[in-house]
Amino acid sequence: MILGMLRIKPMSGYEIKQAVDQSTRFFWAASYGQIYPELRRLEREGLIKGEPSPRGARRRNVYTLTPKGEEVLLAWLQEPPAPPELRFEGLLKLFFLRDDERETALAQLQSMRRQNSAALGRLQEIEPAARELPQGSQLLVLRSGIAALQAVEGWLEQAEHRLTDAPIEARR
Repeated sequence: MILGMLRIKPMSGYEIKQAVDQSTRFFWAASYGQIYPELRRLEREGLIKGEPSPRGARRRNVYTLTPKGEEVLLAWLQEPPAPPELRFEGLLKLFFLRDDERETALAQLQSMRRQNSAALGRLQEIEPAARELPQGSQLLVLRSGIAALQAVEGWLEQAEHRLTDAPIEARR
């Protein structure tokens, strides 16, 4: 992810985190605790180069992709992707709830719907600007996120109706 971000343009660790939060976070998040150690490792391996670029009293490095880093990134981009791994805490909580904990399950579903709706709204707001990006693949990824969140929205609505409308015995 870091090599890809630096392929777009040179950035500091802080700028990489901001770019992640505005783009890939919806399908590939990263924390400062992951980014900064990885920047040091990538620099040690000669895949990126950091240059001091202080802002006022703040120390900061701006990193660029090296030719070796570009080669590694291009090789990775050509590899088949790993199978997707879904990590959805709300589903994990639902999995462990018992039938007699319907109110808790409903509260979880409603919370999940609010979060999903907010994320869907953010992606839909981004879409008009994404149409102007030079790389059409980024718009494809954005639309994938929108479609996935719309599907989750439909499932959440069905699950909530099932819990509110059906007696416990009928759900088995």
